[in-house]
Amino acid sequence: MDFRLTDDQEALRDAIAGLCKRFGDDYWLARDRDGGFPDDFHAAFADNGWLGICIPEEYGGSGLGVTEAAVMMRTIAESGAGMSGASSLHINIFGLNPVVVHGTDEQKRRMLPPMVQGREKACFAVTEPNTGLNTTQLKTRAVKKGDRYIVDGQKVWISTAQVADRLLLLARTTPLEEVGKPTHGLSLFYTAFDRSRIDVRVIDKMGRKAVDSNELFIEGLEIAEEDRIGEEGRGFDYILHGMNPERVLIASEAVGLGSLALSRATAYAKERVVFNRPIGQNQAIQHPLAQNWMELEAAWLMILRAAWEYDNGLPCGASANAAKYLAGEAGFNACQQAVMTHGGFGYAKEFHVERYLREVMIPRIAPISPQLVLCFIAEKVLGLPKSY
Repeated sequence: MDFRLTDDQEALRDAIAGLCKRFGDDYWLARDRDGGFPDDFHAAFADNGWLGICIPEEYGGSGLGVTEAAVMMRTIAESGAGMSGASSLHINIFGLNPVVVHGTDEQKRRMLPPMVQGREKACFAVTEPNTGLNTTQLKTRAVKKGDRYIVDGQKVWISTAQVADRLLLLARTTPLEEVGKPTHGLSLFYTAFDRSRIDVRVIDKMGRKAVDSNELFIEGLEIAEEDRIGEEGRGFDYILHGMNPERVLIASEAVGLGSLALSRATAYAKERVVFNRPIGQNQAIQHPLAQNWMELEAAWLMILRAAWEYDNGLPCGASANAAKYLAGEAGFNACQQAVMTHGGFGYAKEFHVERYLREVMIPRIAPISPQLVLCFIAEKVLGLPKSY
């Protein structure tokens, strides 16, 4: 069993780190203060071909696996970009996986290259205000009329909708009461973001100001049948090909951000002198940081396991969820400890760690709560009865 990255994966990591050096702490501090999508950061990754890391080569991508994408996203977050940088690319890395797996060749040739080349940005619209993570209860309806679907409904916490050109949308095409299983009757679409039919309202939030989060109010949106991915009614099955990689990637970002926070805290503990000795000489400082390192390393190993399982066509739901849970908690603990290690200066924006703490709440909460991960493991892995 070899735990080392391959030479190609190390080269990828070094290339990404080199690219990220062009966007230093001052850049992300400004983005956090002023907002505004980091278009130049996104464009740099598009220009260097990294947006299509998981897209097959025949559609303009690199044809690499989720493992390589995990290495990339960890490196981005760890560079200082944090979730602001990672989230600006996130949907482009995993979001169109259902198209790659279930789309027709015509759809792939039409839909994938513009995203890979950075000519189009996408957003992923699943979550709704009154259903949360209970995806089978989605209320957004897509009613077929001839060769088109008419969509009405609401979505919430949709990232990058302010700048998106395309929409990956899950909607119910068969009423819940008419299907045999709650997961049936949901269909997946990838279509143009028609702002004449979609009212986008930004959500003012705790952190990650550079990447918008939004509510969508959809009324009379027309979607051509040719923009439906796969069979009608099987969309829930298809989004699983995006959800498990998403858990792996957001876990990678949490580990990257936590590792960044740990490195900043460690450096500060070596330099900061109080009572005529560096504070890093005190076990009260040392021990929490050592624990952070162990938690982050353990989470990273679970991420690599989940990514390996997905890339080899094996069931990865348990590992992907476990990776997301472990990384979310480890990243949060490391970022919180970084603030505490800095003491009062940890509260100052110029030391950056307070931003890390605000941003790390994203992978801790989303795309699934820690509590629902525990429910999943209890039910699906341990065989305990469903609790909700």
